Amino acid sequence: MSKTRFTKLVSVTVSVLMVAGLIAGCGGSGSGGQQSDVIKLGANLEMTGGNATFGQSATNAAKLAIKEVNAKGGVLGKQLALVVADNKSEAAEAANAMQKLVTQDKVVAVIAPIASSSVIAAAQVNADNKVLAISPTASNPKVTVDPNSGKVRDFNFRAAFIDPFQGSVMASFAQKSLKAKTAAIYIDNSSDYAKGLGQFFKETFEKNGGTIVSSEAYLAKDTDFKSTLTKIKAKNPDVVFVPGYYQEVGMIIKQARELGLTVPFLGGDGWDSAKLPEIGGAQALNNSFFSNHYSPDDNSPAVKTFVEAYKKEYNQTPDAFAALSYDATMMVIEAMKRANSADPVKIKDELAKTKDYQAVSGLITFNATHDPVKSAVIIEMKDGKQTFKEKVNP
Repeated sequence: MSKTRFTKLVSVTVSVLMVAGLIAGCGGSGSGGQQSDVIKLGANLEMTGGNATFGQSATNAAKLAIKEVNAKGGVLGKQLALVVADNKSEAAEAANAMQKLVTQDKVVAVIAPIASSSVIAAAQVNADNKVLAISPTASNPKVTVDPNSGKVRDFNFRAAFIDPFQGSVMASFAQKSLKAKTAAIYIDNSSDYAKGLGQFFKETFEKNGGTIVSSEAYLAKDTDFKSTLTKIKAKNPDVVFVPGYYQEVGMIIKQARELGLTVPFLGGDGWDSAKLPEIGGAQALNNSFFSNHYSPDDNSPAVKTFVEAYKKEYNQTPDAFAALSYDATMMVIEAMKRANSADPVKIKDELAKTKDYQAVSGLITFNATHDPVKSAVIIEMKDGKQTFKEKVNP
């Protein structure tokens, strides 16, 4: 055999062995390329950026849920693994993170972003790949229903109540509990979440005889709100509704108090962060209220067990983002058990059938649009601490 022919033969043999190795290394046994002993769940969450505390709480809770399930033997005889992708609190990054999770990491389901805008931006990706996404907290109606077609997004779910309920809850609270007759609305104009809440607050408040005396807007990452707050103060509203996220909300309330605007400030679940009193100041936040999904002070067995486990694991009290992420993760796992399969479509189909599931955040049943029917709580800020005010049923 000539040296040239021998060299060619060795080259071909090596190439064949390399291809065989690549084939053996791809996918493994099980649905969606899962390894034989591991089923992967994804988490497309805000680990950095403006909503980082939300994403970190949600990630911690998802990890806790998976740890508890794995300790009991896992699912379908396999262990679960969480693959986390940071969407950086940006809608475009959320779509990229979803693409990575479903096409490269081959997860069977995804804990979707916290922010409504980010879930909506990524919705087409998980739909095209037929992998469900369940957001712990995204509450805009567009998350589960496409506004262009009016059809339900088949692969999108949420663990949180939706903005029409949350907005109407706060409007009713303002009028019934605080006896407000006039209100100002100050929204984050870059957020679908904030715009939706503002719209539904306005509709309910006016429907019940109230008057909106001022409607103003700001943008995420703004830091100086005094000019607009001065305009709001001049309208002399009974309450100010600010359905934004804690980063800007803290600064808004702090600056409002500095201007002598002492009326109650109201908001939604985007306020729920330990950072809020750090940013706004404990005293400035007095006489402010927001709607939320659960309270760690609730005496229900499900809440007590979860709070105890979370505190043991992370040495801190879980916020609503943690509670809802835990619920979302557990509902996906329960759906997987009922389906007796790690096939993403079968998991999605079973998740849609969820009824009377005893979650940390209450009893959950999914309606036809994949939205949970559940209660809400009103939280009052007192000297920097969240305190349970009242519960509102659907």
